[in-house]
Amino acid sequence: LSTQSAYLWEALERGYRTLRFDRACGHDDVFAALVLARLIEPTSKADTIRVLDEVGRPAPALRTIWRRLPVYAKPEWRASLSGACAAHVGLGPATVLLYDVTTLYFETHEGDGFREPGFSKERRLEPQITVGLLTDARGFPLQVGAFEGNKAETKTILPVITAFREAHGLPDVTVVADAGMLSEQNLKELEDAGLHFIVGARIPEVPYSVKEWQRQNPGEALPDKHIFTQPLIMGTKADLRRRTVFYQYSQDRGRRTLKGIDTQIAKAEKAVAGQAEVKRNRFIQLTGATKSVNRDLEAKARALAGLKGYVANIEGATSAFVMGAYHQLWQVEKSFRMSKTDLRARPIFHHQRESIDAHLTIVFAALAVARWLEATTSWSTKKLVKTLRRYHTVQIKAGEQIITAADPLPDDVRVTLEKIRAASTH
Repeated sequence: LSTQSAYLWEALERGYRTLRFDRACGHDDVFAALVLARLIEPTSKADTIRVLDEVGRPAPALRTIWRRLPVYAKPEWRASLSGACAAHVGLGPATVLLYDVTTLYFETHEGDGFREPGFSKERRLEPQITVGLLTDARGFPLQVGAFEGNKAETKTILPVITAFREAHGLPDVTVVADAGMLSEQNLKELEDAGLHFIVGARIPEVPYSVKEWQRQNPGEALPDKHIFTQPLIMGTKADLRRRTVFYQYSQDRGRRTLKGIDTQIAKAEKAVAGQAEVKRNRFIQLTGATKSVNRDLEAKARALAGLKGYVANIEGATSAFVMGAYHQLWQVEKSFRMSKTDLRARPIFHHQRESIDAHLTIVFAALAVARWLEATTSWSTKKLVKTLRRYHTVQIKAGEQIITAADPLPDDVRVTLEKIRAASTH
């Protein structure tokens, strides 16, 4: 009578319900179908019907899907999902949030005010949009925001953070972001909004604390993993800002950096000698038609090799806390990779802002379910879906009886399903 990938659907649906997305979305079956189908096989909204049919689930009509998309694009819908995610992670009075951005391009040549050419993470020239993702310290998605493709990354962080903070009444928030994300003006705006921050510090020259150590220890190499703490007072006399910068030296990082410098210098020398084509190389100095190797820049780069900086405005924060929080940024990067690859976040089939926003809302919900499943099972979403999709339940009519038969499950699959059942709420 019917065949279903019942084990797969059960696993996905348990994740969806554990996050309380069913309640947050008013038990909207169409939205749930679109989110879970995207985890199985990310494809167009029209092709989602085929995906649902293949796993034996009732599929909404295409006209119904198109009719519901404007609802999913509304800020209130996304805010409800964000609230469910925040409730799931259990945000406390002192909260650490990770933030990063990516870009999604469109195969078109004309901008429309939203899809606009800008600084592309993928080095594309086509119009794009900028997407900001806010997560907790473990990389679990909390809020997503879409901005114009030509909007500077540094201008996206404050609207997302302040909106999330106000929505959830968070008194003490620490924002962790990459060095390229925050300008000095951004840092001031974050402080003025009552926020703490931890960001990567740009190191234009050898820091004073490092120079002082070298002066006191002439001829000695910097100790591996040594941390230099340097309080700073920044800003104008009328607007002084107290911050702390932590610099860590790593021998392994230094070796990798020096190896890269050696490679670039060798290429620069060949280009200057006319033995190779002049390509993009920061060590090649052009003075009119004369090419030379910039030895001052080389010496400066070698002096900085192995140093990594972290700046924070948190009074009394330890280097372990600051560096530990910053190193968690790989979690939000992982969420972006999952969105772009496993869930194919790029809105290939959408052109209007309303449908693009709806698409990103579906991807955001799917990402949250995927992160929950991975944390629960230690399996990647791809492995979970590929494995569970093989095992079916079949309804057979024998005479007047209807019998349900099921494929036998291997031990590892059965254990994984038990983990999901044990971790899920009903």
